[in-house]
Amino acid sequence: MERREFVAYMVAGGCAGMCVDLTLFPLDTIKTRLQSPQGFQKAGGFRGVYAGVPSAAVGSFPNAAAFFVTYEFTKSLLGAGGGLAAPQAAPVTHMMAASLGEVVACLIRVPTEVVKQRTQASPSSSTYNMLLATLREEGFRGLYRGYSSTVLREIPFSLVQFPLWEYLKTLWSRRQGHTLYSWQSAVCGAFAGAVAAFVTTPLDVAKTRIMLAKAGSSEAGGNIPRVLCNVWRSRGLPGLFAGCIPRMTFISVGGFIFLGAYEKVRCTLL
Repeated sequence: MERREFVAYMVAGGCAGMCVDLTLFPLDTIKTRLQSPQGFQKAGGFRGVYAGVPSAAVGSFPNAAAFFVTYEFTKSLLGAGGGLAAPQAAPVTHMMAASLGEVVACLIRVPTEVVKQRTQASPSSSTYNMLLATLREEGFRGLYRGYSSTVLREIPFSLVQFPLWEYLKTLWSRRQGHTLYSWQSAVCGAFAGAVAAFVTTPLDVAKTRIMLAKAGSSEAGGNIPRVLCNVWRSRGLPGLFAGCIPRMTFISVGGFIFLGAYEKVRCTLL
């Protein structure tokens, strides 16, 4: 990867991340409160839907930049030669690149997500106070509560979203005979995001429960199957898909903005 490409992927990814996170933050807050163990109303209802936005603002640029630099670098590396360079192996390449991108990005995403979601579920507290409370009660490790569950949610999500996005772009491009415009790439991103969001909602519910659990509780241990079983026993199938509609809406619209903005800025810089 040349330096020019590295800068283009980093800036395009960071700008796309900030655009989507700040634009759709209220929907994310509502989704978090729907999944909260204390219930939607007690978690804040529709009040203070921008609670936790400073945490999202700080983390969104480096998080998305880290993902796309890793994604594009891995794609180019795997596609440079060998069995994965063949066109029919493209979905495998995209899956592997997206998975590695998520592992790297989550190192930045999880601490901001922990502080953001706890502030969303306790709108009377500020982002700064929630950060201090987390460090005081759980130390630095508290900021990485739910790292495993986040990675285990993001990797299946990316395994669906990115190969589907790349496939739809290739299909549309072939049919019209030229490279897609950024808005067309955005439409493909919206559809791919909605499908991936629906499939991975139970994992998102588990991740939210783990991050919001009180220190020392059984759910705070991060055992995803146990958390999902608890949700199933207490709330059934609707509980496993709690927040599904706002999550699909958020990620579908987010996919349109995120991947559309990424393609636009990337093409402009390259």
